[in-house]
Amino acid sequence: MTERYVWDLQEVDETQVAVVGGKGAHLGGLSRIEGIRVPGGFCVTTDAFRRIMAEAPSLDDRLDQLSRLNPDDREAIRTLSAEIRRTIEGIAIPGDLAAAITRALAQLGEQAACAVRSSATAEDLPTASFAGQQDTYLNVVGPTAILQHVSRCWASLFTERAVTYRQRNGIDHRTVHMAVVVQRMVFPHAAGILFTADPVTGNRKVATVDAGFGLGEALVSGLVNPDVFKVRHGEVVAKAIAAKQRAVHALPTGGTQEVAIDPQRQEQPALTDAQAVRLVRLGRRIEAHFGRPQDIEWCLVDGGFQIVQSRPITTLFPIPETGDQENHVYVSVGHGQMMTDPMKPLGLSMWQLTAMVPMHTAGGRLFVDVTRRLASPASRAGLLDVIGRGDPLIRDALETVLDRDDFVPSLPDAGPGGPPAGGASAPIETDPAIVTELIERSQVSIAALERDVRTKTGPALFDFLLEAFEEHKRVLSDPLSMQAIMAGMEATWWLNNTLREWLDEKNAADTLTLSSPDNVTSEMGLALLDVADVIRPHSEVVAFLQGVEDEGFLDELAKLTGGTEARDAIEAYLDRYGMRCVGEIDITRPRWRERPTTLVPVILDNVRNFEPGAAERRFEQGRQKAQKKEQDVLSRLRALPDGDRKADEAKRMIDRVRTFIGYREYPKYGIVSRYFLYKQALLEEAERLVQAGVLPEKEDIFYLTFQELHDVVRSHQVDGRLIQQRKDAFRSYHALTPPRVLTSDGEAVTGAYRRDDVPAGALIGLPVSAGTVEGRARVILDIAEADLEAGDILVTTFTDPSWSPLFVGIAGLVTEVGGQMTHGAVIAREYGLPAVVGVEQATRLIRDGQRIRVHGTDGYVEILP
Repeated sequence: MTERYVWDLQEVDETQVAVVGGKGAHLGGLSRIEGIRVPGGFCVTTDAFRRIMAEAPSLDDRLDQLSRLNPDDREAIRTLSAEIRRTIEGIAIPGDLAAAITRALAQLGEQAACAVRSSATAEDLPTASFAGQQDTYLNVVGPTAILQHVSRCWASLFTERAVTYRQRNGIDHRTVHMAVVVQRMVFPHAAGILFTADPVTGNRKVATVDAGFGLGEALVSGLVNPDVFKVRHGEVVAKAIAAKQRAVHALPTGGTQEVAIDPQRQEQPALTDAQAVRLVRLGRRIEAHFGRPQDIEWCLVDGGFQIVQSRPITTLFPIPETGDQENHVYVSVGHGQMMTDPMKPLGLSMWQLTAMVPMHTAGGRLFVDVTRRLASPASRAGLLDVIGRGDPLIRDALETVLDRDDFVPSLPDAGPGGPPAGGASAPIETDPAIVTELIERSQVSIAALERDVRTKTGPALFDFLLEAFEEHKRVLSDPLSMQAIMAGMEATWWLNNTLREWLDEKNAADTLTLSSPDNVTSEMGLALLDVADVIRPHSEVVAFLQGVEDEGFLDELAKLTGGTEARDAIEAYLDRYGMRCVGEIDITRPRWRERPTTLVPVILDNVRNFEPGAAERRFEQGRQKAQKKEQDVLSRLRALPDGDRKADEAKRMIDRVRTFIGYREYPKYGIVSRYFLYKQALLEEAERLVQAGVLPEKEDIFYLTFQELHDVVRSHQVDGRLIQQRKDAFRSYHALTPPRVLTSDGEAVTGAYRRDDVPAGALIGLPVSAGTVEGRARVILDIAEADLEAGDILVTTFTDPSWSPLFVGIAGLVTEVGGQMTHGAVIAREYGLPAVVGVEQATRLIRDGQRIRVHGTDGYVEILP
């Protein structure tokens, strides 16, 4: 097929991104929608770009150099990309290519004013918008100027910003090509941007119109504040008219300039309400055509709207699919499970199959539909109470939705169906033997799973696992286990509430629970201190561990003096805790047993920062502190009126909380132990699929659901395209922030702390572990990169149990996600660390290395000068 350098906009549509780039393809698609007017024009195709690149052989070497640069080496990227741009702009456009462009220009009118716009093959895609990555030139007049600006557009593929964006997103520079759109210039009365979903809240039913006078560049460049109209169901529901002091206008000779707006016009709206509504109606038509919410650039010319661009809004969080038109309210599972990262499809489906309630997926995260429980007054009160204790922001967000009378339907109370979720369960005796028995039951069940799963392969493995999931759920819902967990939590609440009332003491339970027995997560942190004790005397082992990169390092250890003991200590630790890892609710995440290098930095920190015997000392100090607190509380109570009764009641609750609170961590340990056994069996199955040539690599199974994997094992056939699509989608989900509460309108509802008892400028959160501490903030997003000194305060997004080995070496904790009874909070209390959780955007607002003060008793963080 001969190369074709120019296509008319009317000839192209969305299927031709490879030929005319994202912008050109979208504009072609737009021009085909009935009732949508797009300024006429043509596209200079990617064939033309490739031909130009071939004219300068030196570009090849430079692209090689560019791809090898580190994305953070800004200076090198700036220098090399500027060289590439200069080279491209210096290439003379071959005669036949220049003639094709000039012919197309003659159709528009040779001296017509045009907009010349970059259109790369990797922009305006559903998963990456590349907004603002390439350049647009307005009001370009005459063939010479047009050709010059086409060259500039080609070169703009290599601006420093575009190059860095591609490198950070893992996009190969050679796979992206540049087309150019040349369009007849329009000279609008007003222009702006229309979002067919609210870009701030995500609500798909509310469209937002930003409008200003003159060309839209004034808004895009931030020169003026726009008028903002919010339109819902065909009417303006809110608007803010800005004082628009400046506008950008086209000059008759070409180019644009800023002009001042007459004072009497500045306060006038750029659009009438009726025009805003009409524009949104056009936007809904465009949205329906492209099948997803759009960010649309528009111009108002002679009373009519022309559309000059439309791209998907890539920042919106997706909505769970239900197949009905009802209203739904969803609560994030990740915020409760301390894991807000996206999960791979196998991870999502395994959690769904083993969870106690139905769960929905969106954006690689799990959600529970709470609409029915919110709809009936009795279950609503129970739900809000339990959720409020865990995460006040979720409760506040749900109350915000309930305040809109029309969103959640009101249902009569469902008859006598047992206590509401999270309500009181039958009390049990304060007897440590109960906890011992529960742990034994769990261990017996896991040992049986380990024994039996080894004997199964092929489709029989999947039938076996479906039965194992039922056993998994049975163990999780064991009534005695639920009672033990509730007993510990209720005793905590009783102590905190009652001692506050009787002694004016805040969060007393935080100290009273220090070093409680049977806490498998806090034991895990202390046990790694014991591993460090084995390693510390052997300098050769310490030096070797500092350079470890390969996962096979345990075998190498035996060759060193003291290495056998070191290896045995790490192996014993992995036997007990090797099934854990960050984000452990996603079965696809690499476990410590699979990637033991993850633990090496933490072990080395422990070697450096602690003396021998630290684990035992830490535990004993906590126990004594708790004992001293108990004596202090009881003696102060006895001095009160009716003091003996109060002291007896408090003593009973202290014994109860110390008996049961450690067990709170055990069920998760049981789940994760089972998960590792399921995973090993599935990976062995994947290995067989690789051997049979069905899959290219084992980890591809992570991008299939459990059911899809079952089908692949049965049929020995797999859809490679589906796996690739899932990989791309998973990558794109990392850029999305999951909301605590999401509605079926797509609105992400953020709750607020309704508090006025904190100093101005402080960051508000939830007090979960008492005490106040000052120190250096270490903002750490990856446990493997932790480099902590004694006295540091850990600031991170979330901490699941796998973070607890770091807790032994820090002075305080701040997280973005969490509640009173989430793992991080429980372990912080166990170790006596002042902690504040649920601090919105903590990792952005607190900079690494800043000094901060954590008020663990009152629930706020101060950034110190």
